[in-house]
Amino acid sequence: MNLHNTITIAIDFDGTIVENAYPRIGKTRIFAFETMRKLMQDGHRLILWTYRHGERLDEAVAFCKENGVEFYAINKSFPEEQFDDTQSRKILADLFIDDRNIGGVYGWGEVYQMLTDAAPPVPKKQRKGLFRFLKR
Repeated sequence: MNLHNTITIAIDFDGTIVENAYPRIGKTRIFAFETMRKLMQDGHRLILWTYRHGERLDEAVAFCKENGVEFYAINKSFPEEQFDDTQSRKILADLFIDDRNIGGVYGWGEVYQMLTDAAPPVPKKQRKGLFRFLKR
């Protein structure tokens, strides 16, 4: 699947962007933020589609923002959508990325390759401890 047109992608949080540790925020899954940032740079709309709500949702949104991902919409199909009981809670998206898929969730590198037929974005190496200060 090579994406030439802009699409809307609904992405789950727990178990998909991060390892499932609900209600805490789990460890980031490898390539998750690099892939989402690249998809946004390519012009695609990302929706955070999660069970989280209230304070737990705010924590997840802030965590994503700290990692360079601001979503087009959060738990709705478009930013201006006002939910009430007359609408379906189903998100209108072209693609869903969720750890509850049949067969589980793919790695983010595989997701990027399937969507673009390109190599996944490589994360920048982060130096640890004293070495990060010595190499500046």
